[in-house]
Amino acid sequence: MRVGAALVRYELLLLAELGFGLDLSECAASGATNDLVAVSPRSGRAVSAVEAAPYSDKLLRLPSFLREGGSAKWTEILDGMALTGHFLLRDLITDRSARWPRRARG
Repeated sequence: MRVGAALVRYELLLLAELGFGLDLSECAASGATNDLVAVSPRSGRAVSAVEAAPYSDKLLRLPSFLREGGSAKWTEILDGMALTGHFLLRDLITDRSARWPRRARG
């Protein structure tokens, strides 16, 4: 399980290094720094449990090992992969690749 958690952390670091870092330090809605349980798929910012409750079906889960460190359970690793996968797909693979200039044939 240690490898899975490290992979999720690596993907977060990769996003940050490429300029697409997530802000997991405080709640996007209230500014609270505790009880962060979700991430907005639009802004990439953390959301506290109180603010996330009405939108839980639209938000991505924020696994506790990303906030608190330490080891992770497989369900948390899968949540982390869903989180990073969303932003990797949105920011690096799908949207950005369509804008890259194509190489001329000939």
